[in-house]
Amino acid sequence: MKTTKNQIWNFNGDIEGEHAAAGIERKVLAYADEMMCVENHFEQGAIGAMHHHPHTQITYVVSGEFEFTVDGQKKIVRAGDCLLKRNAVEHGCVCLEAGILLDIFQPMREDFV
Repeated sequence: MKTTKNQIWNFNGDIEGEHAAAGIERKVLAYADEMMCVENHFEQGAIGAMHHHPHTQITYVVSGEFEFTVDGQKKIVRAGDCLLKRNAVEHGCVCLEAGILLDIFQPMREDFV
């Protein structure tokens, strides 16, 4: 099943993932006009291509290891680390060890639904 806007109860096991890019599966967990929560499953070697968007984004590393580039600066992040990406800042990553990223967007990403 897909999550719908303003849905109160969202059980991860019931939400279908969708192909986001090679080696990346995306699950939109919950959203309203003001914000969105998205879980991204990465296979080792998968690339989150460099991009930017008009949303502020917080990324929490649930598991795995990633090399992120944010606004031209590269850092390795692991489980428990968190990144803040302001709107329009270019960013992307390479998955060094299979893992999960949890993204919070403000406002919601209409292109994900």
